Amino acid sequence: MIKTSHISERTIGRLSLYRRLLHQLQADEKVNVFSHEIAQLSGVTAAQVRRDLMAIGYSGSSVHGYDVYQLNDSISRFLDAPQIQNVALVGVGNLGQAVLTYLSGRRPKLSIVAAFDKNPVKVNRVINGCRCYPMNEFAAQVQQQKIEVGIIAVPGSEAQAVCDTMVASGIRGIVNFAPATLKTPTGVHVEVLDMAVSLEKAAYFARIG
Repeated sequence: MIKTSHISERTIGRLSLYRRLLHQLQADEKVNVFSHEIAQLSGVTAAQVRRDLMAIGYSGSSVHGYDVYQLNDSISRFLDAPQIQNVALVGVGNLGQAVLTYLSGRRPKLSIVAAFDKNPVKVNRVINGCRCYPMNEFAAQVQQQKIEVGIIAVPGSEAQAVCDTMVASGIRGIVNFAPATLKTPTGVHVEVLDMAVSLEKAAYFARIG
């Protein structure tokens, strides 16, 4: 078994990207793929692709490359838990609803099972296929539904308080869409998805390019 502690965050990110590309190759009915083809599609080197796949114990053939279906399955078995991991979303505004729509059915082993909001108009309703609860039920629902991952889609001023509630409830993996830097204890992993920063970077390079 591969020891995940030796796999870097960047490698995990690339493996997730490779899997997404492999899904598309499967849809195109491609049977085999070479490391240089994956590299071209993902923006890395062929050597990096080979190192990443060797890190999870998968190797291809110099003649036929990688079997697309077997490689996809190998990456999925490495990235995914054996059972479905439940996810909670906090913030059911425009962004939160877009997240619910986008992620619905996209990853079979990850399921948003509960949404939370402080707006009384939204609670106790099913929004985009997910039941919305008041924030005062967060800890109870995490316990009851065995939720392991949280998504924060609230204004920046509210993000740290939501993060603290998640951590106190036992969540150890957080995706943060809020424009705020979160403080978390050791052992809690936070992925930051700041669209404003990404847009500013794209605009800067567009301007100087």
